[in-house]
Amino acid sequence: MRTVIQRVTHASVTVEGNITGAIEKGLLVLLGIEDADTEEDIEWLSNKIVNLRIFDDEKGVMNVSVNDINGKILLVSQFTLHAATKKGNRPSYIKASKPEVAIPIYEKMIVQLEKDLGKKIECGVFGGDMKVQLLNDGPVTIVIDTKNKE
Repeated sequence: MRTVIQRVTHASVTVEGNITGAIEKGLLVLLGIEDADTEEDIEWLSNKIVNLRIFDDEKGVMNVSVNDINGKILLVSQFTLHAATKKGNRPSYIKASKPEVAIPIYEKMIVQLEKDLGKKIECGVFGGDMKVQLLNDGPVTIVIDTKNKE
């Protein structure tokens, strides 16, 4: 799994003119899924997301998590995170899972994030033509790949 995590003051996803998910202070999580992703990846990544200390404490130091601030999470599937750009100028998405593989993994990620966060998360629509709006706070943007745990 590959993810881009953005600390936001607010974010929302609109599909066909309807808001499908919206949050105030919290994390916008863009998630790319590949066939090699496992339950272990889901659990590890969810735990990392909810405990990532990227919110300011009382001293203005990034030292508290979305969990600590009682923040929210907006999860958006994004197959383009697995774009391969080595050859030519047209990205290849061969590493991105097809919907029949990705949807069950995406749904398990929702369940795991809700378990780890202790509350419902907001979501986009898998495979939908989504319009994402956000106000990145900081800006703070973190990239995590479960196949390259740095």
